[in-house]
Amino acid sequence: MIHCVFTLDYEIFGNGRGSLRDLVYEPAQRLRDIFLRRGARFVNFVEVAELERIEEARSDPAITLVTDQVRALHEEGFETGLHLHPQWYNARYNGGEWELDYGEYNLCTLPRARATAIVERALGYLRRVLGDSRFAPLSYRAGNWLFQPTQPVADVLARQGFRVDSSVFKGGVQRWQGLDYRRALRNGDYWTFGSEVSEPDPDGVLTEIPIHVEMVPFWRMLRTKRLSLHGRSEAAGQGRSRRVDRLRDYMRLWYPLKLDFCRMTLDELTRAIERLRRDHRAGRNGPRPVVAIGHTKDLVDPATVEAFLAYLDANAIPVTTFNDLYPQLSRRPPAGVEGTGTLPTGTGPAGLRA
Repeated sequence: MIHCVFTLDYEIFGNGRGSLRDLVYEPAQRLRDIFLRRGARFVNFVEVAELERIEEARSDPAITLVTDQVRALHEEGFETGLHLHPQWYNARYNGGEWELDYGEYNLCTLPRARATAIVERALGYLRRVLGDSRFAPLSYRAGNWLFQPTQPVADVLARQGFRVDSSVFKGGVQRWQGLDYRRALRNGDYWTFGSEVSEPDPDGVLTEIPIHVEMVPFWRMLRTKRLSLHGRSEAAGQGRSRRVDRLRDYMRLWYPLKLDFCRMTLDELTRAIERLRRDHRAGRNGPRPVVAIGHTKDLVDPATVEAFLAYLDANAIPVTTFNDLYPQLSRRPPAGVEGTGTLPTGTGPAGLRA
């Protein structure tokens, strides 16, 4: 049975520009109201590094609104997960602009001691915001989905009590940082992992529950709503060289289309679920997690989100969180290399079939 997990990356633009009120607080509040009306909850992946540094610099008067909102959402039953962009911790605020430390962009390339210090600092701040010194989040999402090389960060997270990661999007490639999730196309709906996040390991402590994707012809990425939001994000990027690398990432016949509830139309969202429902594996026993992603800064059409929730409810598809779903998954064998039916037959990198 399909179980839909909505995950929200709670953050401003990647270069530090933008208003917390406009890009974080107000969109999250609209989503909160929608989900409460539907009796549902989402996973709030809070990017704590930027919040801590903004608070320290007093660079945005809405920081108190935001931290109060994080705590309120947690108290209302929305799952709080950790999201990290480590380039914020050495950031400097000069002349109304943030100068981020892109040498620390990928947590996984940092020395173990530095990665440990960053995770511990992030957890300390999150516990202070929540008013709970013992809080231990279950779930983690890497900044810009970067969870390679996987060790030693996976071990650092496991030692802090994390059990679920949701950074992988199957088929993903980012040449700029050396990310390559194409091997994960062979995997099932979820899997345990150890030394490499895209490789199932039955002895792994952490469970990967990836963001749901479909491998689609590249032209499917050229939809108006998606392009307009992508353009806003690119305008807040890190310059021409990175944009060239991203263009190269897109230049392939098949591309992973994430199940993005902020960037997709209602028709795209419902069609994706209908394809899953028709998949014969969707009828197997046990829960089948389907992770949707959104970003506060991308929420321009809340009506689509509410209509999508109504569609899921009408079709008896539960909306859940990792906190509620993980105990069920941990009692069952991981999906290993079963595949998910999201790649067109006979296509994909190196002949892989989902």
